[in-house]
Formats: sequence, structure tokens, C-alpha cells
Amino acid sequence: MQYIQPVVYQGSFTCPHCGAIAKQDWWHKRWEGDSPNGYANEVYTIRVAKCQNCHNNSLWIDEKMYYPDTGNSPFPNPDMPNEVLKIYLEASSIHSKSPRGAAALLRLAVQVLCKELNEEGKNINTDIGNLVKKGLPIIVQQSLDIVRVTGNDAVHPGQIDTDNPETVSQLFKLINIIVEYMISLPNQVTGIYNSLPEDKVKGIEDRDKK
Repeated sequence: MQYIQPVVYQGSFTCPHCGAIAKQDWWHKRWEGDSPNGYANEVYTIRVAKCQNCHNNSLWIDEKMYYPDTGNSPFPNPDMPNEVLKIYLEASSIHSKSPRGAAALLRLAVQVLCKELNEEGKNINTDIGNLVKKGLPIIVQQSLDIVRVTGNDAVHPGQIDTDNPETVSQLFKLINIIVEYMISLPNQVTGIYNSLPEDKVKGIEDRDKK
């Protein structure tokens, strides 16, 4: 699923409301006011982008999007299980404010996702190992371990800079990659396979019994 990061004044990007890559119409207004640091007469610019696909607005102050409160995270894969989605959206809502907290939540999302994939969901490292034994593609294993290790560093600080929003933003993309490989693609292939003529499916099954 292609994702284009929302950036101020960009002509088109992935809408944080509907998830479509759509053209954005912009307008802005400037005003003066006191800053949170106590400095008077600070100049601010409020910007609004309207999505031409869903017609919803995103609200920006200077270079940062404040509404919707997604922290500029990629739109979640539509096949993401509901329990995983709840954690993903919670991580999105604090991404800009607390990248470290978002990384820790995304590690939890992976743990819950492993449970959705019929693992115990108690020890994420063990679950990933079990999935590897079942034939987990290496790209998915690496994605799972990146989120796991980075999330661990968020809880027990080590060498990974989990205070950097750019570092943590990659984890959102990896969660979507994991869902794409483990849920979306199998569902698509199964749907197409089940549409094959019955005699063709039986021929395949007979071949594989040999």
C-alpha cells in the first residue's frame, strides 16, 4: 500500500482522514500572539489543507499538522486486526509528542498481532521464532524484529534513538508491511484460488498427494 507522507503545502499526499492519495487545496492565515515560552508578538501561520477525495480538512500550525492527531503516521492497512488497530491509532496520536511512547506501543501492537497469528502472545521473541519455523518470510521476520528491538529500547533505553520521530515513523510502515504479508496477501491469494474451477483444484490436490 503506497503511502505519501503529509507535508505542508504539498500538492498531494495520503489523506490522514480517508487514506487515499489525493490532491490537497491549501489556504493560510497569519497572526501574532504570545508564545508558550513567554515571548510576545510571536508570528504564527495557521494552514488548512482540504482533501479533494473526502473533502475533510487537516489543520497545520507552521510546519506541523495538529488535526487529525495522527502524528503524520501512515494510514493503517485496512486488513489490520481490530485489537492491533486500536494500539496503532493510539501510537499515532502520540507519535509527535512522544516518539518513545509510540515505539513502545508499536512493540505491543506486534505482540498482539502475533497472537492474532495463532501464537501465544506472551513472549514476542518466542512467537517470532515460532513463526519463522512455520515458514515466515525473512522480510517479515526482519520487520517484526526491528519493531521488537526498537520498542524494547524505548522502554529500556539503549543505542537506538527512539526520541527521534523519524526513527519511530519507520516502525509504522513496518507494521503495515507485516499486516500486508501475513494477512492481506494470503487473503487475496486464497480468494483467487477458491475461485478456480473445482476440477482444477482437485487436480492440484491430487498432484500434491504424490
